[in-house]
Amino acid sequence: MSPALNWRASCRPRNLHLWYGLAAIPLLASTTAHAVPAYARQTGAACADCHAGSYGPALTPYGMRFKANGYTDTDGSGFKIPAAMQITGTRTVPTQGQSTNELSEADLYLAGRVTDQIGGYVKVASVNEGNNKFNTQLSDMDLRFVAKDLKLGGKEAAIGVTVNNNPGFNDPVDALPAATENGPPTVSGTLLNPSSSNTLAHRVIGASVYALYGNDWYGEIGTYNALPTSMQDHLGYSISGDPGKLSDTGYARFAYMKDLKRQFFSAGLVGLTTRRQLPRTGPTEEVTDLGYDLTYQYLGNRENILQLAYVNILERRKYATTPIGSLPGLIAQPNGTVHDQTLTVSYTFKQSYGVVVSHLVSSGTHDIVRYVPYGDPDTTSNSFTLFWAPFGKDDSLTSIANMKLAATWFRFTRYNGSVTNVFGVDPESGAVITDARDLDAFLLSASVAF
Repeated sequence: MSPALNWRASCRPRNLHLWYGLAAIPLLASTTAHAVPAYARQTGAACADCHAGSYGPALTPYGMRFKANGYTDTDGSGFKIPAAMQITGTRTVPTQGQSTNELSEADLYLAGRVTDQIGGYVKVASVNEGNNKFNTQLSDMDLRFVAKDLKLGGKEAAIGVTVNNNPGFNDPVDALPAATENGPPTVSGTLLNPSSSNTLAHRVIGASVYALYGNDWYGEIGTYNALPTSMQDHLGYSISGDPGKLSDTGYARFAYMKDLKRQFFSAGLVGLTTRRQLPRTGPTEEVTDLGYDLTYQYLGNRENILQLAYVNILERRKYATTPIGSLPGLIAQPNGTVHDQTLTVSYTFKQSYGVVVSHLVSSGTHDIVRYVPYGDPDTTSNSFTLFWAPFGKDDSLTSIANMKLAATWFRFTRYNGSVTNVFGVDPESGAVITDARDLDAFLLSASVAF
């Protein structure tokens, strides 16, 4: 039995902390800064010019072009230090377990322009893992070389290369789970979902060639390789989350975007295929992700901004092994699929006050051997966030530093294929029975970036 199957089998009450840690990922992600003050100093533009809310995360068309131009646009007024900091404090109130108040994360961003053609984004995060024990990790990285302001067929074009450690993070539309950090919590999600077990996020390195043509058409083709486990350890990640040895990996992204000034919409396709050995000395399985995404923004005069985004990713697996179940005659399926979907609606008033609602679904092929105890990996959850970001606008006290106060309620309606007793505890054993709603949590956070 592969480690992946062992992980699934371990999803029992004795490892509740593991489950909850996985489920909490979208909550913590909601505090992540996307509006980096270093970029505001470099461009002379306010954070709100690139983001619908002045603290992010969703990009405006102006922000998308800045990203596609390799983070190199500048106001031409001299060198600016390409660095920023963020500090986040969090109060977490889970339905089960103790509430905590803690300095949850301190981040260093090395972000900005090196030359007219070279720029990047690097986040180094120091994360509180409990009892004020901090673990420093290399988070998202996106280094670019770009030839911009080109003319092809009478239209503007940009052609570039990105070296990054998270497939989809570099997406200019900012729709894919790696870019939004809003993938559904999963029992066994897709490779393109950073919330999945043994995720590729931050544990791979890859390069892509991309092109933006006429500000409408975007295309990207690239490849990734998993980092050695020793390097993952040095970068702050436990080797238990190793994505395995990857080979013949291909990544492609295509999108059509239309900026109508007061409105914007896009439609995109994404694909990733690889052959994976997990464990690294084990047999090889074949995995292919195919997805599409749709976004719409009503920007108007920026007083009232409405955004809708839908992402649908299907993963097909040809497993390396077909393990036998605990009962006679039970054998795992040789092939299977998993399916991650995210629907997000957000409204922002004066780019300072906002509400974000997400519906997150992860499902998969019924397999009683691989998905203990019910045979289904299905998980359904919702997140509701209210936020206030008072600065980061042209008329703010400061447009190059920011603060965000947020309240998020994360709610589960199904977990591990069940609404009740999600870990399959024997009711007569006396052990605590956990329902899906017992995994709910409420989060208050305060973030400062400068």
